[in-house]
Amino acid sequence: MTPTLSFTLRTTLVSLLLSGASLSPALAAEAGGGSTISGPATVIDGDTIELRGIRIRLYGIDAPEAAQTCEDSAGRSYRCGRAAAHALAGRIGSGTVTCEPHKDASGRRAAVCRIGHEDLGAWMASHGHAVADRRQSTHYAGAESKAWATRRGIWAGTFEEPAEWRRASRSAEAAAGAPREE
Repeated sequence: MTPTLSFTLRTTLVSLLLSGASLSPALAAEAGGGSTISGPATVIDGDTIELRGIRIRLYGIDAPEAAQTCEDSAGRSYRCGRAAAHALAGRIGSGTVTCEPHKDASGRRAAVCRIGHEDLGAWMASHGHAVADRRQSTHYAGAESKAWATRRGIWAGTFEEPAEWRRASRSAEAAAGAPREE
């Protein structure tokens, strides 16, 4: 296939997908989209919910992990991962969550999810319960800046970025499981 023809086919396919002309649900899902899903949600952690039996990561944010601790403004340690999950659960309550699926940078199922018209990712970032995940998008950077400027949530004290905390945690686990040299 010539480069021009290949480019033309790709351009046509992208145009069809963007115009809403669906070739198949499987192709739409593979492209990162898919149909909207809604219903009551269960909070798994600060950036993951379960909706109709499907685990969905909130697109564009990264919340502290369940076991992660942070320090408040007085330097006291608290379980910020649990606090993030609790805040998300409180915001969702018994409301109907509507999610628009995407794929995140790792190929995992992610979605922009809302309660009414309120974007849950923006809410979590602007209240200081999550950071903007710039590997996926810069869309929530403004919401994160708002939380930082007002010292809300994790920004009230000190914390390790969730991605860094996960890396350090995995390294510590690997080191603990590695055989000792004698």
